[in-house]
Amino acid sequence: MSEAAMRPEIVRPTRADQDFGVVEKQLTPFERLYNLAWLRKSALLVVLALAWELYARQLDNPLLVPTFGDTVSAWWGAVASGVLPARAWVSLQVLAIGFVAGVLLAGALTVLAITTRIGTDFLETMTAMFNPLPAIALLPLALIWFGLGIGSVVFVLIHSVLWAVALNTHAGFRGVSQTLRMVGRNYGLSGLRLVIRILIPAAFPSILAGLKIGWAFAWRTLIAAELVFGVSSGKGGLGWYIFEAKNQLEIPDVFAGLLTIILIGLVVENVVFRTIEARTIRRWGMQQ
Repeated sequence: MSEAAMRPEIVRPTRADQDFGVVEKQLTPFERLYNLAWLRKSALLVVLALAWELYARQLDNPLLVPTFGDTVSAWWGAVASGVLPARAWVSLQVLAIGFVAGVLLAGALTVLAITTRIGTDFLETMTAMFNPLPAIALLPLALIWFGLGIGSVVFVLIHSVLWAVALNTHAGFRGVSQTLRMVGRNYGLSGLRLVIRILIPAAFPSILAGLKIGWAFAWRTLIAAELVFGVSSGKGGLGWYIFEAKNQLEIPDVFAGLLTIILIGLVVENVVFRTIEARTIRRWGMQQ
């Protein structure tokens, strides 16, 4: 190539750092603390506890609303004696049985619905019929069918979990793009293999949302069932603990039982489900 045909060399002057403006701004200590989600949530809980304490002191009626301090004292006493952990463990065992059974049934119905037309019609019809039906309303029938035992409570728990998980899972499967489906078929996947390899990972945000809703429905249904049903197989859970404390007018113990229910809910939501989110959909870039 001749010298005349060569492109001229472009030389750009070096610019000083201040010409670029602010590239990186140092955060203030308050901004760094504010970016911590656990600290913000802890501050909200402290504010709620202070509001509870002030309202109870202003009301000055322990039979209606005990103070936060009295509730914590009653809670600690019940925990130290071992009564409250034992009751919570009974409730969690029954909850695990009903929740797992409901999730498995929901998965089977959803796979049937996504692979066959008759399965879709069946799931849509059943959810339209039974999803609006409160689970606790089935408890009298469950007592007749399954007797005085864990089976009655498990039945209503399955009902409370099944439809919420099935609806969210089915909606997530239907929202998977045709491109991903065609990719799976190009790899020779079909039927159950397509569901496991393609549909479940792609629809996992919706599936996880359904699991959260199902867990919440199951938890509150269990407590309500224990309040109505009472002791199951000679053992009482948190609902029965609250019922007994109410009959004895031990109102701080009633609030201690409610506080335990709230604490378990916070742990499940912020530890169990957050860990699943961090290791799945956030790692996969499906959620900010």
